[in-house]
Amino acid sequence: MGDNRNVNLPPGFRFYPTDEELVVHFLQRKAALLPCHPDVIPDLDLYPYDPWELDGKALGEGNQWYYYSRRTQNRNTSKGYWKPMGIDEPVVNSNSSRKVGMKKYFVFYIGESGPAGIKTNWIMQEYRLSDSDSSSSSRSSKRRGGHSKIDYSKWVVCRVYERNCSEEEDDGTELSCLDEVFLSLDDLDEISLPD
Repeated sequence: MGDNRNVNLPPGFRFYPTDEELVVHFLQRKAALLPCHPDVIPDLDLYPYDPWELDGKALGEGNQWYYYSRRTQNRNTSKGYWKPMGIDEPVVNSNSSRKVGMKKYFVFYIGESGPAGIKTNWIMQEYRLSDSDSSSSSRSSKRRGGHSKIDYSKWVVCRVYERNCSEEEDDGTELSCLDEVFLSLDDLDEISLPD
């Protein structure tokens, strides 16, 4: 998985961008219709794909996959859905401390949307331009002409990865990934844990 079959990076180069680099060097250029060098992140309509189907479709590096997608409220796939978690986090420029974008976390659930879904270890970080950047790139897209039907400020860049079970808080009790899935179900009061 994630062997860069679809990328033309020179040998020895790896794709591990920071949040700021994803927004400033990739997403801002995409939204402004400017070329990205290297042009390695593919456009992908995420929502027909479950996260384990991204290999070979998105840019894979290690256990992470990157792609551009259109921002949408419908985050359902054939086998589950992406549920937002927490609040949006600002992405700031490291030199000026100016907000350049926003990052939102999503977790993938298997099953129907709602309380019946089973939480997985798949995480998606969705990066979007901050509102001020979105409106300015939208205006510049309209000035270029010919692209006024598509609002390029609605592009997002996504990073998807499967969180390792060992990354969870350690309270001294060892649980397998399957144990964690069962514990996340609504039947918590019927499950007894060993002392």
